[in-house]
Amino acid sequence: MTQATLTVNLDLAIIGGGVAGLWLANRAKAAGFSVAVLESKALGSDQTLASQGMIHGGMKYTLAGALTGASEAIADMPRHWRACLCGEGDVDLRHTRILSDHFFMWSGDDLGSKLTCFLASKITRGRIDPVHPDRRPPLLRNNHFSGSLYRLEDLVIDTPSLVANLAHNIEGNAFLIDWDNAQLEKDNAGVVSLRIQTPTHSIHLRAQQFIFTAGKGNAALLQQIGLNSPAMQLRPLQQVMVKHHHPFDFYGHCLGHETTPRLTISSHRLPDGTHVWYLGGSLAEKGAQMASDELIALAQAELRELIPWVNLDTSEWATLRIDRAEPLQPGFVRPDNAFIAAAEGAANVLVGWPTKLTLAPNLANQALERLQAAGIQPATQTTHEPMTNLHDYLAYAEPAKTPWDEAFPPAMTAEEALASRFREPDDEDDES
Repeated sequence: MTQATLTVNLDLAIIGGGVAGLWLANRAKAAGFSVAVLESKALGSDQTLASQGMIHGGMKYTLAGALTGASEAIADMPRHWRACLCGEGDVDLRHTRILSDHFFMWSGDDLGSKLTCFLASKITRGRIDPVHPDRRPPLLRNNHFSGSLYRLEDLVIDTPSLVANLAHNIEGNAFLIDWDNAQLEKDNAGVVSLRIQTPTHSIHLRAQQFIFTAGKGNAALLQQIGLNSPAMQLRPLQQVMVKHHHPFDFYGHCLGHETTPRLTISSHRLPDGTHVWYLGGSLAEKGAQMASDELIALAQAELRELIPWVNLDTSEWATLRIDRAEPLQPGFVRPDNAFIAAAEGAANVLVGWPTKLTLAPNLANQALERLQAAGIQPATQTTHEPMTNLHDYLAYAEPAKTPWDEAFPPAMTAEEALASRFREPDDEDDES
């Protein structure tokens, strides 16, 4: 049976439904562009929901003893996010949960890590404050703690609610795409379009600009149209998750001798209220090449050394492998800023990586500046209703589950747990 052909015209087609793509779609929609976000898995899957949610101003980049380009580039990000969370910024994040309005940097009791923390505090000059012993967070309020402790006036957000908030703002504009039935095409003039096959239609999606924000997937998207630039580098990580029963919510970086935090802890809750610590930092970088059980053993040893007064013997452990995607840098160094650039060899493709959750707003700013410089404006006249057309043939994309929800699935659903509380006795119980 011959498929009917449907042509859809958009201003912007954003491929990749993580924080970068969703934030950009929010900004673009507010600016009057017709926009669709196309996601192959679920919104926020991979890098976004694997983030620890810390919106920082570059403090951890002072660990080498000087302010770096990275720390200066993102110094304004906490203020930017706070404005959005109050409904006063360029994206409305009033429905995003704030897990904490601060987080901590602390050192172990050895001289080297104390010195590192001291240098960081001096260089940031007022951007970080020492914590008096009677103001310590519960996790570190123990007589055996003898390290240095500083409080950062940055914030920690709940990434699932962030994804849901951003998706709600562009409701009806985020769709699932199955790459087994879709293909990017490039004509002789270098103009890219997208063909999507559905059971009844062949959709030809054309856009003034395609913007790839698919993280690790950007390389495969470029390959579809025979391109390989801008190039990408991957920073492999393996995070650790600890499900425990201690009432300690904690967010912070433990400093050591290296230029990255020795250990980063963020706290999250499962639907049943159980606490999960999500562990990153140098531990996750070292763990990238380790087997899961080896990394868990290392994480257990680290926690025994750093917080020996907390008993984690009955805890459950899991790991998560992830590749952090970044633009290729000389010497594999960490990028200083969000990155977006035109795809070499395509007339209407931009490729971007935010490099860090914190910098998603910066990526959107850069993208809109590039559109303006290229003279790309919202179409003033259209004979199509692109969102309605796509909704008729493509399913909406839904938010992904968190890594801790996947690692520690509940024994029963919330509905089953509620039903079990009100279950009627069976016949045998009645007879007895």
